[in-house]
Amino acid sequence: MQELAELIGPNIYLQALVIAVVFIAIGKAADWIISRTIGKLVSRSKNDVDDRIVGLLHRPIFLSFVLLGLSLATQRLQLPSPPEFITLGALKTIAIVIWYNMLRHLTDILVDTAQRNRDSRLVQNGMLPLIQNVIKVVLFAMAIYFVFLAWNINVTAWVASAGIVGLALSFAARDTLSNLFAGVSIVMDAPYKNGDYIILESGERGIVTHIGLRSTRILTRDDVEITVPNGIMGNSMITNEAGGPSERHRIRIAVGVAYGSDMDHVIATLEKVATDHSEVCRNPAPRVRFRQFGESSLDFELLCWIERPVDRGRLRHELGCSVYKAFNDNDIAIPFPQRDLHVRTMPDTT
Repeated sequence: MQELAELIGPNIYLQALVIAVVFIAIGKAADWIISRTIGKLVSRSKNDVDDRIVGLLHRPIFLSFVLLGLSLATQRLQLPSPPEFITLGALKTIAIVIWYNMLRHLTDILVDTAQRNRDSRLVQNGMLPLIQNVIKVVLFAMAIYFVFLAWNINVTAWVASAGIVGLALSFAARDTLSNLFAGVSIVMDAPYKNGDYIILESGERGIVTHIGLRSTRILTRDDVEITVPNGIMGNSMITNEAGGPSERHRIRIAVGVAYGSDMDHVIATLEKVATDHSEVCRNPAPRVRFRQFGESSLDFELLCWIERPVDRGRLRHELGCSVYKAFNDNDIAIPFPQRDLHVRTMPDTT
């Protein structure tokens, strides 16, 4: 490159300018080839993953050629050592940041593609959040490492210092490390995943919106987000109402009728209330069970299945209202608790 630059003339500033312009042109040509030639080839595929990847490469490749041209132009200027070192270090750092951002966005694209692929075992086992976080940490560590190399910083000394500092921090951050390892255990064991409806041991319930390495986020029915440390999640009992072979959930409507009621008529009325509701599953079919002879009533329970646990509260409300109306229409009495009080003696009022 220096020999070619000398053909332009003895002016090193003109040579540096020509070098920078040439590499900008090369970057434009490379960008054109990627967008036109490779872009047309990948546009024929059935999915958009390769299109997104090609679109992601435009800016990094073009800027890489620009930064390379500026680096060669800086060396051609033959600046004093400190300004040249600072300029080259800054250009290398910019290149590292550009490619770090590109790889980070590439990770997001690949993870998003894997999440849309429902046949992926990684998605079923809940491994994607862990893999995504680990890749981001590794990319960030590599970026820091190359920045150190760009500025000629002794990495060995920093690694040794980091080991000592890490040992000290491991004792000071025991809770954080506990949550970290619990998060890895949760992702590996997969007691729940994003989108599951869970109930915590403390009583909170909601939909899992995010599983991180340190904590799990739950969105309650009141649209309040709860952040629970993974150390607590890993050491407490969690009810996953969306787990099992199916996401369907069974709800129970307890009701009492007066003694003397026709039990067969009560059972048929309750079954009709459930079958007439459009959001109650037909398979398994709704059923009614007699539970006990209560103090004031014959206690029955309507059991039916719904598609999603998150609809439990609303459907219990709708079915309860329908049961009350159906009992009124069919002259089925719902008794209220009552007691008979017998007075054996009356106080003498004279």
